[in-house]
Amino acid sequence: MPSITNIPLASVVIFLAIAVLLFIHNKIRMDVIALLVMLAFCVSGILSVQEVFAGFSDPNIILIALLFIVGEALVRTGVAYQVSEWLMKAAKNSETRVLILVMLAVAGLGSFMSSVGIVAIFIPVVLVICRQMHISPRRLMMPLSMAGLISGMMTLIATAPNLVINAELIHLTKQRFDFFSFTPIGIVILLLGIVYMLVARRWLGQAENEQSEGVNRHSIQDLIEDYQLQARTKRFVVRTGSDFIGQPLEALHLRSNYALNVLAIERWKRFRPRFLADSLGKIEIREKDILLIDCADPELDINEFCQQHQLEPTELRPYHFEQQAKFMGMVEITPIPEGDYLGKTVAEIGFRSRFGLNVVGIKRNNEILTGSLIEQPLKIGDLLLVVGSWKLIQAMRNKTKAFFVLDYPAEIERAAPAQSQAPYAILSIVTMVALMVTGVVPNVVAALIACLMLAKFRCVDAKSAYASIHWSSLILIVGMMPFSTALQKTGGINLIVEFMINTVGGMGKHWILISLFTLTAVIGLFISNTATAILMAPIAITMAQHLQLSPLPFAMTVAIASSAAFMTPISSPVNTMVLGAGNYKFGDFVKIGVPFTLLVMLATVFLVPVFFPFK
Repeated sequence: MPSITNIPLASVVIFLAIAVLLFIHNKIRMDVIALLVMLAFCVSGILSVQEVFAGFSDPNIILIALLFIVGEALVRTGVAYQVSEWLMKAAKNSETRVLILVMLAVAGLGSFMSSVGIVAIFIPVVLVICRQMHISPRRLMMPLSMAGLISGMMTLIATAPNLVINAELIHLTKQRFDFFSFTPIGIVILLLGIVYMLVARRWLGQAENEQSEGVNRHSIQDLIEDYQLQARTKRFVVRTGSDFIGQPLEALHLRSNYALNVLAIERWKRFRPRFLADSLGKIEIREKDILLIDCADPELDINEFCQQHQLEPTELRPYHFEQQAKFMGMVEITPIPEGDYLGKTVAEIGFRSRFGLNVVGIKRNNEILTGSLIEQPLKIGDLLLVVGSWKLIQAMRNKTKAFFVLDYPAEIERAAPAQSQAPYAILSIVTMVALMVTGVVPNVVAALIACLMLAKFRCVDAKSAYASIHWSSLILIVGMMPFSTALQKTGGINLIVEFMINTVGGMGKHWILISLFTLTAVIGLFISNTATAILMAPIAITMAQHLQLSPLPFAMTVAIASSAAFMTPISSPVNTMVLGAGNYKFGDFVKIGVPFTLLVMLATVFLVPVFFPFK
């Protein structure tokens, strides 16, 4: 029997204890701690270099990276925002209803596909909801990861440990679980989780840096008020018979003749508005188009202008800017000192032709300039408020020889530069889900197919795809994987298992289930739930056979415990994925996860014998 006096095993235990203490102390980044763990195993010689770095070739790591790209595509195409709007509408702007709907949706969808995949898809959705409702992501990200883990308790194919344990059952006893054998217990645990999180979310609060960011970040509405645009901006409907119809905007010479700046064109299509902000000069005006116009000349007679060109003024309300924030935005820029554009007017620069954006305000020495803005020579320190599509606004950051871009407004998070590709994004993701559910190809191949489709349909480009991957989360997962190999290689797992058999073998049935659940959950803190299931399944089934009891309740207990990885951010990739998005610390998962794991254990121990009798 292996002993803790075994030097390699003692070293592994020490490394594990130090890593956990560093995680709890929270002074060093978690991914850095993971890299230090890998270094320790290399230097100590406990594991070979190949064993330490094996995680980088693990298909699950590639799968997680690909699913980050899928989530980015949902944001860029506006799908995440549309889903968040639907959830908010259904929830009637209630945080409680949002929490319930998100957990139900994630657990339901996760019953038939990878929990990692469904959580990756919902992370951007939940972030958008939090911004719209002005609540901290900390209050919804933990329920999201919890629902993702619970989804593994819903069906046979919901998670790999279920399949591993079922295969071991067939191999050792010729018995098996049905597709929905897990469902009754999973539903009870899901309802328990929803009720628990409605209470436990109050313990999460809001991070200090989150509070400061919320105070300091401007919104588009702030910029509108600051530059006094509300009084100047008008909406005009193009009526039948207007001389604007059929003409490209640049041919109307509205800026030079009337000091009118067209900021966007609202064109209704299939009962939904479409906002056009790119290359406006080339767009031909159509009947019933709605023109959003900045009127810089206070002396212009708007009524006479409308009568002359068959336009109908319509009211501009704050929610119109809110609608357009998904498609077009505003940002402040300032000319580079000693740059080529100082002393030149906006007209001389050809600003709209060169950058595709409209200058709608100039602030000089904290005063808003009036009159024709395009005739104002630019000076050092001038702030220019520009309006246009988010894509072109973001491109301004690369014009470092011309202008500095100041801090983006909060609405930049809603930008959907590939909104027109949304149907293709949905098609790609449906294809991925179908391949995962049917098992035609491995999950990682299904995700790769989806990402290639998203790239083909221009839902995501290479730059945004690479930027979307949370490399620190991947390093954390890869860095903790060597513990699994080391514990098995040094005999640590066998030591724990033999001790359990000697200790609880003669106890009552329910106590044996409690011991199985506890051991499975504890091992799952340090190694993957699939590896935990592989280790624990034969132990549970062998114990049942030794006691001449049905193996089904023992195997089901291990399956539920394998998915009950609620206690630390490294217990499951699902937890790791929401770690950064929710701005959590290691202790947050301990505080929320440990009590809920105990509740799940009690529910499992009493429910499993009801659905799967001991004899």
